[in-house]
Amino acid sequence: GPFLGGWLVDGPGWRWVFLLNVPLAAVCVPVALRYVPESRDPQARGRFDVVGAALGAGALGLVTYALIEARSGSAAVIVAALLGVLLGAAFVYVERRRADPMVPPDIFASRLFTSVNLVTLCVYAAIGGFFFLVVLQLQVVSGYSALAAGAAMLPTTLLMLLLSARSGELGERIGPRVPLTVGPVLCAVGTLLMLRVGPAASYVRDVLPAMVVMGMGLVALVAPLTSTVLASVDPGRAGLASGINNAAARAAGLLAVAALPLLSGMGPDAYRSAAQFDAAFGRAMLWCTGAFLAGAAVAWATVRSPASPACHPQCHTYCAVSAPPLEPRERGDRAAPD
Repeated sequence: GPFLGGWLVDGPGWRWVFLLNVPLAAVCVPVALRYVPESRDPQARGRFDVVGAALGAGALGLVTYALIEARSGSAAVIVAALLGVLLGAAFVYVERRRADPMVPPDIFASRLFTSVNLVTLCVYAAIGGFFFLVVLQLQVVSGYSALAAGAAMLPTTLLMLLLSARSGELGERIGPRVPLTVGPVLCAVGTLLMLRVGPAASYVRDVLPAMVVMGMGLVALVAPLTSTVLASVDPGRAGLASGINNAAARAAGLLAVAALPLLSGMGPDAYRSAAQFDAAFGRAMLWCTGAFLAGAAVAWATVRSPASPACHPQCHTYCAVSAPPLEPRERGDRAAPD
């Protein structure tokens, strides 16, 4: 993604970035229809929660706008922030009282599900802020082109493609607590290593070590996190659990990208001054480090291995990059069921 995005920014133009998902969707939709097994919540009514979706999106949009424009101190910012908080409260109120809510409150009765989503909020806020600012640091301060800055991210991607499935298998054997603690700690180390990247940064000496350590942290973290979320609920609610967890990750990244420039003192002029951006980038990386360590602390204190439910077909159906099987295979079961 960052590599292709960099090529588009340097070539046809940044607006083409938004079309990247079109060919991917064209491939994924027929593959999903053909190969992904269906699962249904027997209690679901099949109605779309329009009110809940509108309230949730409105709350996120207004709070994000308020964070981005907070430096102006205008009345519009204050109004947007207050309305965003009110819409968030209304979202919780509506979801608790609807017969068919988009986010059923009872799913959070699972302590493990709640704990892992708290870890998700912490680590994906840090991940979103880290990758957003690193590519800018490489361009504004180190003089990389957009393509080169995107290509600098490839070691992390390759490590996840090659090793995430094995990380998931390890998570099955030892439980999720250690991977969900060690992963964010490694990511925090990778974030601190990025502080070495400055005006005359060497890719091999300065950038590559940070990308490799960050990649190893994500390898340790992502697969066990996803599988633990899915294993913490009944099989019929796996899609719901996955959707909530993905929404938490995307919302965390969204808010982090909006808030980090404010928290680090990165004003509009910083994007035109290498010295100003470099100083603000250092402060932002410390915030990301704190978020990673907070996620590790939450995981160590609250995450425990899920009780093993009865096996179902979804146990052995997974994406090698982001989610291992939900349960260990039965002894003698050498192949996943069709």
